[in-house]
Amino acid sequence: MSDSPRYTLADFDFALPAELIAQHPAAERSASRLLDGRAEPPVDRVFRELPSLLDAGDLLVFNDTRVIKARLFGAKAGSGGKVEALVERVLSGNEVLAQLRASKPPRAGSRIRFAEAFALLERHGHVPLPPYIARADAAEDERRYQTVFAAKPGAVAAPTAALHFDEALLDALDARGVRRANLTLHVGAGTFQPVRVEDLSRHRMHSEWFEIGAAAVAAIRRTREAGGKVVAVGTTSLRALESAALSGTLEAGARETDLFVTPGFRFRVVDALVTNFHLPKSSLLMLVSAFAGHERIRALYRHAIDARYRFFSYGDAMLLARAPP
Repeated sequence: MSDSPRYTLADFDFALPAELIAQHPAAERSASRLLDGRAEPPVDRVFRELPSLLDAGDLLVFNDTRVIKARLFGAKAGSGGKVEALVERVLSGNEVLAQLRASKPPRAGSRIRFAEAFALLERHGHVPLPPYIARADAAEDERRYQTVFAAKPGAVAAPTAALHFDEALLDALDARGVRRANLTLHVGAGTFQPVRVEDLSRHRMHSEWFEIGAAAVAAIRRTREAGGKVVAVGTTSLRALESAALSGTLEAGARETDLFVTPGFRFRVVDALVTNFHLPKSSLLMLVSAFAGHERIRALYRHAIDARYRFFSYGDAMLLARAPP
């Protein structure tokens, strides 16, 4: 966690017209808009142009987590009162860590009837759409609120910057000579929680589990040695990479991270970032402000609002370069 005395919560607030909050995905994944924010003035593009913005030898790092159907609807034994559960994490055996919502909170020790963890969720669960998507999940969400390369189940929110990639775009990146590596960070529901304290040093981040394999570490090392750029696809990939390098050296392994990235943070791994547009007063907005520069992000968000970009999970994206220290 970095100490950022110059900034308070108010510095990360902005007014967003409600109609710019995307309620559905774009018709095609790679047909979303892409704001190229690396230069001044920024350039309005389409996401499928991304290969032309990268160089042969650059490395894209993806989060291969898979969203589980983490929202369950059940009833209290006896009274039949309705209960909604959002599973945060599947633990050992049939135990889970979950948030419960009911008209009256269930008492400790009470039983709730839901229809063995992942199997139960897949059969009876609902896609855990973010709270700002004001509709029930539908058939399209099972496919579109999931990346095309999702592999390891455990997330309750999608790594949304990666939702823009389809097979044709991945083939175009391969043809360009852009390399790929994967890591896993299981996104938790806390990613949607706003920061609520003006003094950012008092905020405590939610913890998320991540794993970076030796192959990804070796790919990053080769990219560095060859003079290529390490491009994180999404804030989850960036957070995992920078968490694994806090010692000064990128280390393979699996562990929890509660890293809170604010302006002043020293980035050790990531050179460029593909990311969606984030909520006001959110830790993710603070992260991108730390990466590209606070004033730069404010200017890019003003441009995006004026140009009617679509915001948040099903919205459009931007490409950022790391600001000089």
